Amino acid sequence: MSTWGSREVLGPVLVVPEPVVEVQAGTSIDSGTHRHPLRLGRVRTDVTPEDVPRFGEGARPSAD
Repeated sequence: MSTWGSREVLGPVLVVPEPVVEVQAGTSIDSGTHRHPLRLGRVRTDVTPEDVPRFGEGARPSAD
């Protein structure tokens, strides 16, 4: 287990992508890490995991 501010490298953990939820995130990123915690938005019962593009695929946010 790693703690906040630790330099310990953690490996990925693969999970089954169910259910689909919205998350809210700020745009502040420092060294590839969100500076503020992500917040759970809502569960999307109208969307299946197959409807969601995989990370790095699909539309990209604009750089306003």
